[in-house]
Amino acid sequence: MAITTARNREYHLQKELLYTLALDMRLVRHAYETQLFGGGTALYSNEKIRGTRQEDVVVEPNLGFNRLLAFGTLISAQIGARWVEVLAGSGDSGLSSVLGASVTQPLLRGSDPRVVLEPLTQAERTALQQIRTVARFRKLVVVLAITQYYETLEFQDTIRNTDAYINSLLTLENRVEKLVDAARLPPEELDQVRQEVLRAKDSRILAAKEYERFLDFLKITMGVPPTMEFDLDTDVFEALKAKGIPYPDFSLDEAIDTALYRRLDLTNNADMVIDAQRAVFVAKDGLRTGLNVSAGVDIDTNGPKRSAAGAALELPLDLVPEQDLYARALVLLNQRQREYDQTADTIRLEVREAHRKMLETAERYKILSEGMRLAEERVEKTFAALRYARLSSRRVLTALEHQYRARNEAADALTDYAIATLNFYRDTEILQVRPDGMWEIGPSTAPVARTASNADSSLTRE
Repeated sequence: MAITTARNREYHLQKELLYTLALDMRLVRHAYETQLFGGGTALYSNEKIRGTRQEDVVVEPNLGFNRLLAFGTLISAQIGARWVEVLAGSGDSGLSSVLGASVTQPLLRGSDPRVVLEPLTQAERTALQQIRTVARFRKLVVVLAITQYYETLEFQDTIRNTDAYINSLLTLENRVEKLVDAARLPPEELDQVRQEVLRAKDSRILAAKEYERFLDFLKITMGVPPTMEFDLDTDVFEALKAKGIPYPDFSLDEAIDTALYRRLDLTNNADMVIDAQRAVFVAKDGLRTGLNVSAGVDIDTNGPKRSAAGAALELPLDLVPEQDLYARALVLLNQRQREYDQTADTIRLEVREAHRKMLETAERYKILSEGMRLAEERVEKTFAALRYARLSSRRVLTALEHQYRARNEAADALTDYAIATLNFYRDTEILQVRPDGMWEIGPSTAPVARTASNADSSLTRE
């Protein structure tokens, strides 16, 4: 799982999207920071006016800043200098400095901090929503990889069961051959056993091909080339058989409430509703009258001192674009609310289905495990009876076939049970992924999990 979380390509795309959103947020935040600017110009001029040659050099450096405040106040200040050197002609040489400052304050439209800071607020919330999306996607990727891992292990277990089945058939063939040579069984029974051996070998070839195919799909999910060779840890599947699967011991209603409280995608939908509400407020602010007051001052060391103050009024006479924007914001709010309701209903559906599937597979594994035990006892009894030629080899052959099918069905039920449990953890959002990629149940506030072996010992009976 550590390889999967480190190399899965789709997961990396989600993290890169988060990074780009963080860059966007940084750019938006910069608009509310003090923005410094500075520079300068240098000009050399040489011209002849009415027969008189005029030649001079002018250098003008400047430095200043702009700052937008939360109430919409825009502050700008600049200090500059002017140095003139007359090389030829008339005019005065010397150095002068200029200081300028201005303040603009909206009083009506655009004066509410919620409106002024809305771009930054939205950028921060969009980045936060993507963080939740990445966390949720990480869980989905881990569950997908573990699911494919279990399915691949199941085919590996099928291959082992088939090998054991073939060995049992070869043992039966040897015994039947001796009984046929002793004229205690008809020859056609030996032919039937040999035919079943060939069928079992064909089944093994098919199982091996399916194992390789599922292993390639697992490699793609892990983000490694299909040509990379590695072996799966078969002890994982044996541990499932021996210990059972932890699963939550709480009611369906509690599971749904937990999912609605913890699901990250539903939290994102709730945030989108709040975002749409803010968008309506901002659009409504655009319908107000515009009234801005401003003041400025310019101080020149070698010239007059100038100051100015005034107001600008914009009446709400033609607001068709603003009205259109406000109407669209209301429509978007309704859409976001419906999306939230749809997501909540979908989560309820997913949890109900996952809960049903978990209980169904648990019962199925319990039944098939008992069936496997009976099939193995039947094989032992029929082999013992065949030793004394008390029954036909067909009875032993049928018992071996039932044992083979029972083992595969029990392994399939165990795999389905493990996958259903993981899906239940995922859908209720109590599954947590550690930094190493392995999963665990959430914090202590989550319902306590118990093992299937503790809940019902027959579930893990072999």
